[in-house]
Amino acid sequence: MNEKTIQILATSDIHGYIMPTTFRNDRNEALGLAKLATIIQEKRLEGPTILIDNGDFIQGSPMTFYHQKFQAQKPNPLIQVANNLQYDAMVFGNHEFNYGLPALQSVISQSQFLWLGANILTDDGKHFTKPYIIKEIEDIRIAILGVTTHFVTKWEEPKHIHGLRFEDAFSSASYWAKWIRANEQIDVLILCYHGGFERSLETGELLETEDGENQGYRMCTEIEEVDIVISGHQHREISTTIMGKSVVQPGTKGTCLASIELKIIMDNQENIHSITHTPSLIYVTEDTTSKTSVSNIISATFEKTDVWLDEAIGIIHGNMQIEDSFLARVQEHPYIEFINRIQMEVSGASISCTAIFHDERGGLKHEVTMRDIVTNYIYANTLKVLRLTGLDILLALEQSATYFTVEAGELNVAESFLYPKAQPYNYDMWEGIEYILDISKPNGERVTKLTINNVPMKMDEEFEVVMSSYRATGAGNFDFLTSRPVVKEIQIDMTELIADYILKHPSIHATCNNNWQITF
Repeated sequence: MNEKTIQILATSDIHGYIMPTTFRNDRNEALGLAKLATIIQEKRLEGPTILIDNGDFIQGSPMTFYHQKFQAQKPNPLIQVANNLQYDAMVFGNHEFNYGLPALQSVISQSQFLWLGANILTDDGKHFTKPYIIKEIEDIRIAILGVTTHFVTKWEEPKHIHGLRFEDAFSSASYWAKWIRANEQIDVLILCYHGGFERSLETGELLETEDGENQGYRMCTEIEEVDIVISGHQHREISTTIMGKSVVQPGTKGTCLASIELKIIMDNQENIHSITHTPSLIYVTEDTTSKTSVSNIISATFEKTDVWLDEAIGIIHGNMQIEDSFLARVQEHPYIEFINRIQMEVSGASISCTAIFHDERGGLKHEVTMRDIVTNYIYANTLKVLRLTGLDILLALEQSATYFTVEAGELNVAESFLYPKAQPYNYDMWEGIEYILDISKPNGERVTKLTINNVPMKMDEEFEVVMSSYRATGAGNFDFLTSRPVVKEIQIDMTELIADYILKHPSIHATCNNNWQITF
């Protein structure tokens, strides 16, 4: 008997964070692919290695925004980094499609590795890219199968995915896992799924609406042919075993690296006697050094981004800074009113809704820079104006009201908005109407006041409402919005709209009309 060891390393949801910073202040945080690269390099020295990324790689940071806005015709520095690290494969995340197919096709052509998408087809029925690849290491045949949450079609601008069809991720994974086992004489099958888990990994209890966005638990429990599941999308940090499968999810922004160690016992005739696999997560720290070759590749774009972020573009009179994001969701904040006012002016709509996207301190300082804008408005949203009835607006407010719960007489965030994934961006605040949410009442009965110009809103009257392109897809359990008429689309990134507004109005007064109220 002799033993072979192969390690599978995986990143996911890097979102363009290469250098160890979130672009706020600290330039040496415990995150970033440059630091992970040092760990990857050290792990490669231990033995044969496969390196996979599980999606949402090219979009999500101020640097990716800068590259796409100002130097999109140049080689993509993130792909240059990925090539340098010698990735074996990448899987499409839902955010890979944010810049449209021409940009994505350019990324694919620059990649010295294959992109996998078993459930992504073109309109003529052909696969957009390969469904899977086979890696043969030390005579062990390892299949890597990639699928992406099919909710891309719910979130993405139609023109960005024109000509593509996204099949059900679970059905595709199940089909291809069986096909690979039957036809490829493999020893190990790795399923890379850019999606998360709809159920508790410990109890199997349903954690969210079983609508198909996240199907990871079902994949683990029903697809017997799979040995290892690499998951993502939910930004969770997971290392566990389910139904004999090693299951990992390595967080976001390069905070940790997933590792699955394969041990293969061979008999004296060099036949496989047994295969075991052990999952783990390896974390970066502030003391982890950035890999020099990665820093060198990214430095020019990073430094240009840093300079651009600190260019002052306007002055705020009054306080538009958010010290406590929870409080800003309970009592109207001037920053939220400001964003809604911009959306209303740009679109011409009389009603607007928006959200605070994260739970950190934020808002705009006295002297506003691009850094302030892109670190507050962190998603690549555009705007849509929908024609909604008063009843639609009531339903939307009731859905937002589910964000809160009352426990022991205190107002808190409902668990469904915290776990399995924090969803601060799915609670909207509205402008152009007046409303009260009473959280002491049951879900569905919390809107106790809804008026427009202080006149009770008629449920059958129609209104033009501006919102993010993300919300207009119905994402966040606002499903009824998907069938509502689109009056207008503003195809300019919201961060650019905010910047343009401030450049046109360089002296801004923080105001708050307190048109809504939360009681409990």
